[in-house]
Amino acid sequence: MEVVIVGVLMMFLPTLIALLRGHHNAFAIFLTNLLLGWTVIGWLIALIWSTTAREQRVRSA
Repeated sequence: MEVVIVGVLMMFLPTLIALLRGHHNAFAIFLTNLLLGWTVIGWLIALIWSTTAREQRVRSA
């Protein structure tokens, strides 16, 4: 059972990173991770995307 939990956490690591960093494309990263994460290339794309720079939002006064 623990192996399954660790496996799911590892598969969704890019999504977790995006959520923790407050990435503005977190939902798109989640979808990429969900649909293509089972492939090595899809998982790597989601991982790299989740670690890219966040968009800085500017508040107007």
